[in-house]
Amino acid sequence: MTRSVRSRVLRAALAGLVVAGLLPAGLSTSTAAPAPATTSVTTTTSATELSGPAGDKAAHPYMGWSSYSMQVYNPNGGSWITADQLIAQSDAMHAKLQPYGYEYINIDAGWNDGIDGYGRPTPSKKLYPNGLQAVIDHIHANGQKVGLYTIPGISKAVIDAKLPIYGAPGCTTGDLPVLPLQKGDYWGIGYRIDFSKPCAQKYIDSIADLFGSWGLDFLKFDSVTPGSGISDLSVDARDDVKAWSQALKRHNIWLELSWALDINYADTWKQYANGWRIEWDVECYCTGTALTAWPNINRLFPKLAEWWRHAGPGGWNDLDSLDVGNGQMDGLTQDERRTAATLWAVSAAPMYIGNDMTRLDSYGLELLTNREVIAVNQAGRPAHPLSMKTNRQVWFALNPDSSYTVALFNLGQTDADMTVNFADLGLNGAGKVRDLWARKDVGTFASSFTAKDVPVHGVRLLKVTPQKGAAISVNDDDLRVSYDGAWQRNSNYEVPAVSQALTVGVTDSSAKSSSAADLPTRTVEVNNNSPEIAYSGNWNYSSGRGLGDYQDDVQWTEGNGDSFSYSFVGTGVDYVTETDPGQGDVDIYIDGEFKQTVSTYLDPAQGHNKPQQVVYSVSDLPNGSHTIRGVKKSGQFMLLDKLNIRQESLLNPDTAAFDKNAPADVSVQLGRDPGELAGISKAGQDLVKGTDYTVDGNVVTISKAYLATLPVGNTALDVRFRGDYRDDIHATKADGASVSLTFTGTGVDWSTALAPDQGDADVYVDGKLVRRVNLHNDTRVTNRTVFSATGLKNAPHVVRIVKVNGDVLRNDTIRYTLAK
Repeated sequence: MTRSVRSRVLRAALAGLVVAGLLPAGLSTSTAAPAPATTSVTTTTSATELSGPAGDKAAHPYMGWSSYSMQVYNPNGGSWITADQLIAQSDAMHAKLQPYGYEYINIDAGWNDGIDGYGRPTPSKKLYPNGLQAVIDHIHANGQKVGLYTIPGISKAVIDAKLPIYGAPGCTTGDLPVLPLQKGDYWGIGYRIDFSKPCAQKYIDSIADLFGSWGLDFLKFDSVTPGSGISDLSVDARDDVKAWSQALKRHNIWLELSWALDINYADTWKQYANGWRIEWDVECYCTGTALTAWPNINRLFPKLAEWWRHAGPGGWNDLDSLDVGNGQMDGLTQDERRTAATLWAVSAAPMYIGNDMTRLDSYGLELLTNREVIAVNQAGRPAHPLSMKTNRQVWFALNPDSSYTVALFNLGQTDADMTVNFADLGLNGAGKVRDLWARKDVGTFASSFTAKDVPVHGVRLLKVTPQKGAAISVNDDDLRVSYDGAWQRNSNYEVPAVSQALTVGVTDSSAKSSSAADLPTRTVEVNNNSPEIAYSGNWNYSSGRGLGDYQDDVQWTEGNGDSFSYSFVGTGVDYVTETDPGQGDVDIYIDGEFKQTVSTYLDPAQGHNKPQQVVYSVSDLPNGSHTIRGVKKSGQFMLLDKLNIRQESLLNPDTAAFDKNAPADVSVQLGRDPGELAGISKAGQDLVKGTDYTVDGNVVTISKAYLATLPVGNTALDVRFRGDYRDDIHATKADGASVSLTFTGTGVDWSTALAPDQGDADVYVDGKLVRRVNLHNDTRVTNRTVFSATGLKNAPHVVRIVKVNGDVLRNDTIRYTLAK
């Protein structure tokens, strides 16, 4: 496990509060000097202040350099944070990258070697013989910013020393821990601080004030839980994060959290921090050989598909160091280096590199200094995928100027042509396409663009600019949409697009060999290798085991804290896996809420490798969107074989019989409003409405003429129902809550759901009430246009929708039209 390697590195040279109890020479618990009076700090805020401690400095993702990749690449990692090395890196950045926006020099673990008389970290005299302040001053003189590193908690030695806390008379470090002592970080180096005690915040304040006096601009806070391999709240650093955020805010110091933060607590990270690592380390820990490896880049895609909505001005999804600056040490091909740079850019992730900046090659400089790509990153518009069901993925973001950023990622094993259909982006009309890496316009296209021969692990990065008269559909979760009041996304207010198989058993009673085939039930089996299952941590795939696994394969991991998650539509789910003496406990979460710790252990007396065991099952979920998440808690291994998803039947019956010797139409009743029927198909080929099938009320009839063309045996007809746009909505129950969008165009439409629980909403354009619309309907239907305004002046406008009455208001899509 790579993290265990990192653990050994950090144990030898770990910075922050939990340094291994090193006391200043000659200092005992009775000889500390008295604390001076408290120093006041005044912070000026503005009406547009962002949530994290860095304030407006975090309005865009930061750009810079971190020492950590080179620390673990170099056999003598400590040499990478000496004064001479840091000054050399600062000067190299100043000469090569600073003109393009790179400005942070972040010093990772190992910069300190002890504490002062108040329990605050002191810089290493060996690394910085002239003092760390001289290095900080040099970095600042180059017009750059400087960062340091620490972790949660406090060491046993500092607790036992009972040192006075700077600026807090009567407080000592012995007052601080939770009693009895509790583990404070992933490695177990320090102990939890009890933040219910006033002295605890004062202790953190004293360290933040010291950092502020040095001129610190950035702090990496590592081993933050829930996350960092621990997601069961047995180690919980949320109070530490809050305390550090409050302390650093007085100095506008950027707070970056690490590593693999738990998405279930994203609201906490967004409230108190300016960035958060969403995955494990990007480094491969290939000392002297490579900085990273393709699997460490590839695993970021499913993570970002979950996290993208949480990034925006004030706080950003951190992907770790961007190691693409030197092909001789990066560990990636040229195509993979460009793909990584693209992923960082379109995700609005902090672009900090990990290479030796004195040795950047020409291709690395080309990647890192493309101003058009940097502009994508700094625009702060996180991209998201059209689908994760393929390894040839289209990611996109809608920009404030109505253009789209589009990345075509080929994660497959062969070169491929890749097409983006503009309608899938929300663009109804033509678009002008520019290749941002090539820095050239490609042409104007009516409805789609195809990139030829995108290489294996390669990418095309495009800007698509809508042409005159085009219409732009803006989804409810787009960053351009503003919400005022208490809103929530989905929470079972949504109706996703779904399909159900109508299985027709075709027989021919005139043939002696004919017989009715077995018909399936309404349970969907999802194999462990489904691309829709998101794996976090270091998972492996094993096939051909011959042990009775579903489809003869499993996914497995050894790391406690590693997890899988899967989002589905239905009313129930089973977690199916192998039980074995080598396995242990798994924590199960449904929709972010802890439900149960299940055992996958098998007593050796009962054998080994017992396949396809249902170790967790739930069947009473409300019909809608849900997510199951399993987190490894103990044992040597954790396996996932399959998930069984139970869904309410939308067809009654969902099976039918047809006899070629006695042909008759087949009729079924729909479980949803007939207006929601999107179509019926067989193997991707649509049946013709009015010929192959008809709809009368909520009854669909398949014609005997069509059924007669089917072969004997079971045939699955896919009956499709539409859902809310992109399968999600925002909803509020608060009268007076509102949603608004600023756009430039000549017309605007609002499409949303109609439902029995909805009432009226007022629609304003440019502050003027235009219409009150009624959203009540006897049945729940999706994506209905309820408001339209045309003939607007071609200028900026604001459309605002306000809940008037009813139990709930849903927002789905706002569409505006560009001038012709």
